[in-house]
Amino acid sequence: MIGERFLPIGTIVLLKGGKRELMIMSHCIVSEGEAYDKTGKIDVDGKLFDYGGCVYPQGMLTSDQLFAFDHHQIEKVVYMGYETDSHKDLSKFLNAARNKYDEDMKKEAKDNKEEPKKDNKEDNE
Repeated sequence: MIGERFLPIGTIVLLKGGKRELMIMSHCIVSEGEAYDKTGKIDVDGKLFDYGGCVYPQGMLTSDQLFAFDHHQIEKVVYMGYETDSHKDLSKFLNAARNKYDEDMKKEAKDNKEEPKKDNKEDNE
């Protein structure tokens, strides 16, 4: 994995299997609307991603050109963005919050699997 999650804004990365560099523009974005990957349209509505980015060096020319991706998808850091003590503090906070979110989602998924099936006998009488 490429260092600690939540790299600084302005960092330029190459994703695994990617051909174009992306510049990190935001952290912790929630997907909304249509999304696509190499295979076509995918369902990620409401998913939390670690980063939002744009193609580098062109930038974001239209509002539908935001790329959402997670830290584990990064193959290489091409250029590290400006890192300050403020960013380091934010990164620690975001890491803790994201880890808690991931734990909560796993617990929720597990709880949903273990939920007992309701006997519909009473509903039919």
